[in-house]
Amino acid sequence: MPTPATSPTRDTSSDPHIPAPAAREPEHVQPGPGRRDPWVLAVVLFVGYAVVSVGRYRHLGQRSWDLGIFEQVIRSYAHLQAPVADLKGPGFNILGDHFSPVTVLLAPVYRVFPSSVTLLVAQAALFALSAVPVTRAAARLLGRRQGLAIGIAYGLSWGLQQAVDFDFHEICFAVPLIAFSLEALLGQRWRAALLWAVPLVLVKEDLGFTVTALAVVVAWRARHLSPRAFRYALGVAVFGVVAVALTLLVVIPSFNSAGTYDYWNKVSESGGGGPFDGLDTKLRTLCWLLIPTTGLLALRSPILLIALPTIGWRFVSSYSQYWGTDWHYSAVLMPVVTLALVDALNTARHSTRAWLRSYVQHLPAAVAAASVALTTSLPLSALAEGEIYRKPARVSAIERLLGTVPDGASVEANIAPISRLTSRCRVFWVTNTRGIEPDFIALDNSRKRYRDVEAYARTLHPDARYTIKGTAYGVVLLERRTG
Repeated sequence: MPTPATSPTRDTSSDPHIPAPAAREPEHVQPGPGRRDPWVLAVVLFVGYAVVSVGRYRHLGQRSWDLGIFEQVIRSYAHLQAPVADLKGPGFNILGDHFSPVTVLLAPVYRVFPSSVTLLVAQAALFALSAVPVTRAAARLLGRRQGLAIGIAYGLSWGLQQAVDFDFHEICFAVPLIAFSLEALLGQRWRAALLWAVPLVLVKEDLGFTVTALAVVVAWRARHLSPRAFRYALGVAVFGVVAVALTLLVVIPSFNSAGTYDYWNKVSESGGGGPFDGLDTKLRTLCWLLIPTTGLLALRSPILLIALPTIGWRFVSSYSQYWGTDWHYSAVLMPVVTLALVDALNTARHSTRAWLRSYVQHLPAAVAAASVALTTSLPLSALAEGEIYRKPARVSAIERLLGTVPDGASVEANIAPISRLTSRCRVFWVTNTRGIEPDFIALDNSRKRYRDVEAYARTLHPDARYTIKGTAYGVVLLERRTG
């Protein structure tokens, strides 16, 4: 159970066996050369994240329809239209699925560079940016070397690497917001901490609970130092809960054709056994969150409480893919556990226990070393492989085939072709056109799922006739014939 991070009350000034606490540098001061460290690290991380993310795109390595959905939404925003994602269903307003209006911020950039790659590069930049407040906060409290070690550990953390390797997702906005908010909290800049946190309600519907948890920690820390900040924090805590309630019960249902929030079934769907279902997987996830990233020391900081809302909804869900360490689900937890570690390091280094002071002294280097070692089996390890820098001939052939689809055409597709079409065509998910007969059908049949693609097209659209226009490395393009 995390405990409040308070300094020991024992007077150790006259004890020769206990070193006096080092004079702490003011929060706003940092040695000249060290000011550049967070930004240099962020640039290096951005390059690494972008190479891996775009490299996977160049290898046609998308594993879901998420990238296509977000591109459709941001493309709509870029053309001043309602955020429609036809992949979810013809004319489907994405605000009836998840409440993430923050993605509108990418619309101006996408209007200039209309491509899925724009989203991937923007995501890499946002994740890399989050390393700045994390490294800066660590350096201010612990010193330049240990701060840089913490920054490296954070930038290479498994949660961020898994998110970089999983297409685009709106949580890329949440990660830097949380990081900047916690940096301000550690610097006792209460108002800034709350202001950075409030926009999280525009990133995703569940993050209002994270706002509440963060505000509660601010209130706890400020209760004796600033009564006004304490009151503001309590107000923001209430705001977070109200925002979640309004979003789930009013806003999303008003945009949803069924008048409800579709993800309630992730908690109640059949096959789920509640919070104890998949307990082994959940315990492994907790170990990954706390051991290689913090050496368990983060348990000493109340900041760790901010992770509870995200961990809670994931573990209560009966949807097993929420429980583990894959995909993007743990990215928002990385700044929380890392800065909880920084907070715990800052207080524990003045402990009266010699073993704890020694542990604290070596832990930043240890977690940095752990992140570097783990990277050999994580997505950034691809940076050492020449293949990621080359586009395979098969991808070029598939792109040429899909390039024969005219701009503005309607296409029904499965995962592989989606990201090559959503920037210029109206794309539907295969089997979900709801009576619309698209101009083309693009199918990845590399695993021979469809024995006769023309016959399969007839099952999809009995009143239309589709013939094969071309094939390339298992991708089949069919065109609707008229007359």
